[in-house]
Amino acid sequence: MVPSTKDVATVSLNAIDLSQYGLDVRDVVRNATPARLYEFAIRGHDAVIAASGSLATRSGDKTGRSPKDKRIVDDPASHDSIWWGDVNIRMTERSFSINRQRAIDYLNTRRRLYIFDGYAGWDPRHQLKIRVIASSAYHALFMHNMLIRPTATQLAEFGEPDLVIFNAGSFPANPYTAQMTSKTSIDLSIENGELVILGTQYAGEMKKGVFTVMNYLMPHRGVLSMHCSANEGDRGDVSLFFGLSGTGKTTLSTDPHRQLIGDDEHCWTDEGIFNIEGGCYAKVIHLSPTNEPEIYAAIRFGAVLENVVYDSGTHEVNYDDASITENTRVAYPIDFIPRAKIPCVGGHPENIIFLTCDAFGVLPPVSRLSPDQAMYHFISGYTAKVAGTEMGVTEPVATFSACFGAAFLVWHPMKYAQLLADKIRQHGAHAWLVNTGWSGGGYGLGERMRLSATRQIIDAIHSGSLQQESFRTEPYFGLEVPERCEGVDAKILWPRDAWSDGDDYDEAAQGLADLFRVNFEKFADQASPETLAAGPLATDKRSA
Repeated sequence: MVPSTKDVATVSLNAIDLSQYGLDVRDVVRNATPARLYEFAIRGHDAVIAASGSLATRSGDKTGRSPKDKRIVDDPASHDSIWWGDVNIRMTERSFSINRQRAIDYLNTRRRLYIFDGYAGWDPRHQLKIRVIASSAYHALFMHNMLIRPTATQLAEFGEPDLVIFNAGSFPANPYTAQMTSKTSIDLSIENGELVILGTQYAGEMKKGVFTVMNYLMPHRGVLSMHCSANEGDRGDVSLFFGLSGTGKTTLSTDPHRQLIGDDEHCWTDEGIFNIEGGCYAKVIHLSPTNEPEIYAAIRFGAVLENVVYDSGTHEVNYDDASITENTRVAYPIDFIPRAKIPCVGGHPENIIFLTCDAFGVLPPVSRLSPDQAMYHFISGYTAKVAGTEMGVTEPVATFSACFGAAFLVWHPMKYAQLLADKIRQHGAHAWLVNTGWSGGGYGLGERMRLSATRQIIDAIHSGSLQQESFRTEPYFGLEVPERCEGVDAKILWPRDAWSDGDDYDEAAQGLADLFRVNFEKFADQASPETLAAGPLATDKRSA
């Protein structure tokens, strides 16, 4: 029997009582299938079906995260563990309660609410139960993709969640509330296990809110939480890829010859690693089936495309159009990748790969790091922005983000860095710094490293052949650089040789080394002498 329009509009699935949160909405849709969520999103005029079969939608005025609007409740129980400052900005319990009530009041005005109950963390010993309460079917589908989806039995026995997300992002915060600076606010109460979102519909705030909670809880247990991707070879060898946006973290970890464990968030325990998420969240600007075939093929029914431009007649997506934002995205379940490893767990990593896009053309395409150097570069979290990536950026700008994810840290970066160094030493992992940026000169003068060359380097790391090569030490950062790598021009391996003028290289290298030193000053008081000595060399060496 075909349901009537009235039936479709009012049916509730997996009904759940939300009165404990102060919510009194009769029509509640819990853990609906993607097909049902498509229907609700399209009927609500929030989305369309793209030609690929994915759901295409917009996130409103905010097309990226709002880190300056993130707040954490300052509670005595967690106060001493939190790295307070520009990343973790204090708010009072009273201000949190005001924003929470504002979100509840708004959600109570909605005709229908969407609930998704799922898990964060593939290791049952460290798994969190997450409940998402949202007014948008788009947000429910996004978290259906990004969290680990429960079975029918697990859903029936779900019980009380460890974290509840109240997504009232269509409704603004009151900027006159204490500690507010705008109409956007993302507020976390660690003790209450609640996240309140106001004034932004960007779905990534939910994903990173969950990660922030994991970043607080896991180090308490001696577990290292990491902003990285991970994959595994046929012999069970695991690699981790750290890197900021635009460095190739998702692209390089999605390898047709290796199984994908996850593309963004992981934890390293005494037993090995596990993915926090049940899906992937990839940038799609300039996406092509040639360079990234696995990601391109994953954009199908069930995936969520955000802020892309599509033809109004055919709904074909133009992945090169950045008129809405450079930060166009797709969210899809991890099993949309053919070689995804389910469950998403692995052994102890053999290789730790730090990716950087050095727009100054100084760093080698690949270099080997000692444990102390790994700790230094992990804390530094260097990459560079180039013209066109942000408003006002007209020339390369060095960017440092502690642990390659400062915006999501809760403890002081040294806590995570020490855990990483300890695990590298304990399990004998090899650490590498890979530059996916420029060679033969900086941005505008040299050339961007070819993806094919970078893949050859990564393949040599995975095969173990690069570890067997001869190395020499470059003079500015003390990095060990291989003298050869199969399939890669030896000239670009030693960056100074790739420049037409060696003196120009020396000037650029010394300038970048100085930027590293200045950035690290804020961590120097908590760093060991060994870590400090692992940074750029103290003397100005103009060498050939």
